[in-house]
Parts: sequence; structure tokens; C-alpha cells
Amino acid sequence: MELQQMRYVLAVAETNSFTRAAERCLVVQSALSHQIARLERELGAKLFERTSRRVRLTPAGAAFLPAARQCLDAAERAAAEVAAAVGEIRGRLAVGLIPTVAAVDVPDALREFRRRYPHVRISLRVGASDDLTEQVRDGSLDIAFLGLPTTATPQGVAVRELARDRLVAVVAPDHPLAAEAAVDLRRLAAEVFVDLPAGTAGRMQSDHAFAAAGLDREVAFEVTTADYIARLVRPGLAVAMLPAAYAPQLTGVATVDVSDAPARVEYVIWSRTTGTPAATAFLGILGISAPDGR
Repeated sequence: MELQQMRYVLAVAETNSFTRAAERCLVVQSALSHQIARLERELGAKLFERTSRRVRLTPAGAAFLPAARQCLDAAERAAAEVAAAVGEIRGRLAVGLIPTVAAVDVPDALREFRRRYPHVRISLRVGASDDLTEQVRDGSLDIAFLGLPTTATPQGVAVRELARDRLVAVVAPDHPLAAEAAVDLRRLAAEVFVDLPAGTAGRMQSDHAFAAAGLDREVAFEVTTADYIARLVRPGLAVAMLPAAYAPQLTGVATVDVSDAPARVEYVIWSRTTGTPAATAFLGILGISAPDGR
């Protein structure tokens, strides 16, 4: 069993196509198919079901994939550690962030990282705090930026608090509330809301605040990005609550202080056990010392 064979299997699984997988791996399709067939003979099981219309993993292929990913990640980490030992930072840096991160200018930090360490492959993923935390725990991400209610703390990862913030109301410029200096949750409860999906950490901040005040509100629209929240607020379809530090990035909306607004905390997290030289270098750019547990 060879690492290259595992890379081919992973590429086919991610693209659902032998043709696209071969293009990604920069090999001819016949060579990729031959190597996967060799691996299947060695394992004694088919990894893919192939038809003229689609390619999908078999149960054996689904069982093989997680361990194959771990092997490839371990090989990449080993190479990165050797490079670091001779003064070079190589490998990959996988970063995750919530859409409303405001405590760190992530694009600027990545620009500086790329300038200093041009041989590191950078990937960026936007998602919900809970999902990002799980991906740091399982090694899919090296570092993530989260926003959580003050009652929650990331578990199973190394954590550094970055900033605390409060939510503000975001309304259309011609909304009656736009002329107010401040508003409270009781007044906001009469409005129709757009918010993040139920159960996400970003949504829970507002849900808990209204529930604690004994108030119900109508969330008519659920979207996954703050930009789309603003797109629904601008024409007056709904109002929203977003972090005060993030809201100024939005255009075409007005913000109003909320006197009894919920607070949130922004964190950066990383793995306690599988930190890479690239992750350590990126944390250094943020002014954070080497990861705990390394």
C-alpha cells in the first residue's frame, strides 16, 4: 500500500469522478485507475462502485477513507517537522472561521503568513463555531476563529480568548428603529428576524437572550452568512442582531445599540496534540506563543 494510492482514492472520493481525480492529481486517468485497482486487489475489496453515470464509495471504501486521510496527514506532518528542524516551514495550514469574526483581520494575517512562509499551502473554510471546533479536534483544521456565548467555552482544544463584544440591532436605513439611540429586546421582539440556523452558536446568543427575558420572537429567515443577513435587512424584510465589532463592515444598513443585548466571546483555537510547525508560525503572527501540548 502506497501513499500515492491513498491520494488517488481520496481524490476520487472527493470529486466522484476518475477523470476529475486524475486531473487534480496531474496523472493520466489510466494510471490512476490502475493504481486504485492494484490497491483494491491488495485489500481484497472494491473501494468504489463504478457505473457509466457515477462513481461512489462502497462500504469498504467508506471504511478505508478516514484511516487513509490520517496516514496522509501524518506523512505530511512528518515532512513538515523535518523541514522545520532545518529552519523551513512547509506543509499545509488549514484555517476555519465564523463569518462574523472581527477580533482579527484574518485576510491580513494570512497575507503576512504567505509572505513569510511561501512554501505552505493555505486553505480557508467558513462555518459555524461548533463545526469548526470539531474539525480542529479531528485534525481537519489546524486553527479556527470562533464566536460563542459567554456561557460556552470550546472543549477538547487549546484556546485563547481574543475579544468580548455585544450584539447590536441591524435594521434597514428607513426602518423606524434606525432613528433610535438604543432599543431593548422587548421592542425588538415585535419585529421579524433574519438569523443564522437554529442550533448554531451564533444563533444561540440571541435565542438565549430573548428566552431569558421571557420573550418570543419570529425568525422568518435562516441563512448561513452575515452578508446574506444584510441583504435581507436592507430592503426591510427583517431585522437582525450581529456583533457590534462586525456590523460596521456591512453597507446599506443601520445599527442600533441594544440596552440589554447579549454578549459573546471570540476565540482562536488549535489542536492540543497535533499542532504543526505551520500552525505554530501562524499563531506567532497573531502574537500567541507555541501551542499548548506541543
